[in-house]
Amino acid sequence: MEVVIAPGPELARLAADAIERLLRARPQTVLGLATGSSPLAVYDELARRHTQDGLSFARARAFMLDEYVGLPADHPERYRNVIEAEIASRVDFAEGAVQGPDGLADDLVEACAAYERAIADVGGVDLQLLGIGTDGHVAFNEPGSSLASRTRIKTLTRQTREDNARFFDDDVSQVPTHCLTQGLATIMSARHLVLLAQGRGKAEAVHQLVEGPVSALWPATVLQHHPHVTVLVDDAAASRLQLADYYRETYAAKPAWQGL
Repeated sequence: MEVVIAPGPELARLAADAIERLLRARPQTVLGLATGSSPLAVYDELARRHTQDGLSFARARAFMLDEYVGLPADHPERYRNVIEAEIASRVDFAEGAVQGPDGLADDLVEACAAYERAIADVGGVDLQLLGIGTDGHVAFNEPGSSLASRTRIKTLTRQTREDNARFFDDDVSQVPTHCLTQGLATIMSARHLVLLAQGRGKAEAVHQLVEGPVSALWPATVLQHHPHVTVLVDDAAASRLQLADYYRETYAAKPAWQGL
C-alpha cells in the first residue's frame, strides 16, 4: 500500500495521471467510477485533459461502484445520473460504455448477479477509484460487511445516511435506506485501487485503513491485502497516521519514472 500525502489539487492530478497513463497505453481500459465528493476534482481534471489535450475515453468501459435502490430514474441523486453529469457526459465514452447496478430492477438479486457477470465479461476493472466513509465503508460496504462479499443489496447505516443527507437538502429522511453495491471481494478484484480522502473527518478512517488491523468493523482495511493500492490523502485526512513522516519521506524519494 502506497500512501501519498499532498494538497488536494495534487492528489487529483496524481489520480488523473494514473488514469491517463492507462488510457494512452491501452485505450480499451476498464475503469471503476466512484461517486461522492472525493473523486470530483479527479473528474474535473480528466474532463480538462479530454477537452484540452485530446485524452479519449472512446474505447474505454466503466463500471460504477453502487446505486441507491428505488430512486426514480430522473432523480438527480441517482448515482447513474451523478456519474453522467460529473464525468460521462464531459468526455467521449461510447453509448452504453458506462454501466451501473440497476437499483430499479424487479429482481434485485438477479440484477446484482448480472452486474458481476458484466464486469467479468470485460476482463475485470483495471483501475478503481474509491472514497472512504467516516465509518470506514468503501462503496456501500458498511461495518460488518463480509470481506468476501460480492455485489448485493445492503441496508445503509444511520451514519452513512446522515453523511449523505447533504445531497438531499440536509434531510436524512429523503436518503434511501437500501442500495446495491459492489462487494469487498468485487472491489479487490480490480488490478489497481486508488483511494482518495480529504478532511479531518476522514482521519480516523484513514488511520484504520492504513495502520489498523484488518477487520469487518472497518471494511476498508481489507485493502491491506491488495497487491496494488494507492491512498491519496491531504494533511487533514493524514493527521492520525502514526507513520505520516515515513510516508512523506518514501514518496519524496520515489523514482520519477515509477508513477503510482
